[in-house]
Amino acid sequence: MADSCGHTHTQAPAGNKSGRMVMCKKFQKELPGLDSPPWPGELGQRIYDNISAQAWKLWEERMKMILNEYRLMPWQKEAQELVAKHMEDFFFGEGAALPPGYVPQQAK
Repeated sequence: MADSCGHTHTQAPAGNKSGRMVMCKKFQKELPGLDSPPWPGELGQRIYDNISAQAWKLWEERMKMILNEYRLMPWQKEAQELVAKHMEDFFFGEGAALPPGYVPQQAK
């Protein structure tokens, strides 16, 4: 991204300061990974091992929609279980990989 003086700045994706790379199951290519497991337990470790920081950002948007649609309180155990189920499906379920040529919507 260029600033007002025309200088170009490269920035690591959110959640990747280490430069760690993963073979992302969501995008089906090697991309910068997360710096730490983003969720507790085995699911968080699988995401850390197999999901890119870019795919995690997509999930964060989806998670906000799920929390709002179901009017969930994130601190409630039932809400966390429902979010974890959606997260599992989003990253590892049927059709989890994005279609070839998919381009994520640019932030406004």
